[in-house]
Amino acid sequence: MSTPDRLIESTRELLWERGYVGTSPRAIQQRARAGQGSMYHHFSGKPDLALAAIGRTAEVMRAGIEEILDGPGTAVERVSAYLRRERDVLRGCPIGRLTQDPDVMADPVLRRPVEETFAWLRDRLAAVLAEGRNRGELGAALDPVRTAATIVAVLQGGYVLARAAGSPEPFHEAVDGVLALLSRA
Repeated sequence: MSTPDRLIESTRELLWERGYVGTSPRAIQQRARAGQGSMYHHFSGKPDLALAAIGRTAEVMRAGIEEILDGPGTAVERVSAYLRRERDVLRGCPIGRLTQDPDVMADPVLRRPVEETFAWLRDRLAAVLAEGRNRGELGAALDPVRTAATIVAVLQGGYVLARAAGSPEPFHEAVDGVLALLSRA
C-alpha cells in the first residue's frame, strides 16, 4: 500500500475511533508508519487528509451498499439484506458517527461528503422502494422517499441505542421493527 493510502486508511480508522479532534497528525503518522514530511508531502494538512479519508469511507460504504441493493430479490428482500448485513454495530456507522463530531459539522468542506452520503443513501433506498411499488411488491400508497428517510433514521438511531446499551440488541430490534412495517406495506 502506498504512503498516501496508508495515511488515508489510518485517518479513516482514527476518525471512526476518536473523531476529528481526537485524531492528531502524530497519531495518523504513527498508525500509518509515515513521517511528518511524507504526510505533508501528500496532504496540505489534517483537514485535507480528513477530507480524503471521509471521501474514501463514503466511497467504500456506497460500493458495499450498491452491491447489496443491486442484487437479486424483491425490493424488501434487498433492503432487508442491506439492513441485516454484517456490521460492527457497537462501533457505529463510520459516516453517521461523524455527524456527532462538532468540528466536522462546523466545517462545510468536511460536512459535505457526510451530507452527500446520507442523501445518496436515502435516494438509493427510495429508488429500490419505488421499483418495488411499481412491480406491485409494495402497496401503491407507500411513499418511497419518506420510507427511505425512515429506514435511514431507524438504522442510525439503532446504532445510537446499541452504543448506549453496550449491546447490539437494540439495533437488531430497530431493524426488525422497520422491516416488519415495510413487509406490511
